[in-house]
Amino acid sequence: MKILIVEDEAPLRSTLLEFLRHEGYVCEVAETYQQAHEKIKLYQYDCVLVDLTLPDGSGLNLVRTLKADKSVAGVLIISARGSLDDKVQGLELGADDYLPKPFHLAELNARLRSIIRRRQFQGQRHIVFRDLTIFPDQTLVLVKEKPLTLTRREYDLLLFLLANPNRVLTKEAIAEHIWGDDADMADSFDFIYSHFKNLRKKLQEHGADNYIRTIYGLGYKLETA
Repeated sequence: MKILIVEDEAPLRSTLLEFLRHEGYVCEVAETYQQAHEKIKLYQYDCVLVDLTLPDGSGLNLVRTLKADKSVAGVLIISARGSLDDKVQGLELGADDYLPKPFHLAELNARLRSIIRRRQFQGQRHIVFRDLTIFPDQTLVLVKEKPLTLTRREYDLLLFLLANPNRVLTKEAIAEHIWGDDADMADSFDFIYSHFKNLRKKLQEHGADNYIRTIYGLGYKLETA
């Protein structure tokens, strides 16, 4: 899952980045309103963590922009401004949740997972797709009730496909979503082919054939049947 952290306090920003990456999220950061505005206009995220008080603008305006653009990203406001008015205004603008500072990282992670479940998988704690059953909170994949061992990248690719069934995902969109800012440094997207080849092979070895279709010249698609 891809997260944008909008936070101007360097120590907290570094802590969030380290913690969320350790939890398996792909993370990008924005230190200012302008940086965050540019990123949400250019890229897609599963969830955006928004601090309200930024040096060059209000985090509430970022929420307004996300909603005006009909972004699919969830929004979790994190702010030291814990007044009821701030909370109500943020939620009325369309934020999914509001977490006042200071907070425990474990609670932040739980709220993030809850938002993503509601946004992408109708709030379900497990995802069922044909012969696959996935438990995102446990990073567990079952094929016909038997565990399937995947690398972190293979798992991320599968989850991204599951969030977009029957939709053609371009190599560029896949690279940007799974690798974040690091994708910009790639000379080509050939490495994506290798990951999909390995993922498809593992699925087939467990009896899950013809799940991932290659759309030549475009990208990949998860077939519902």
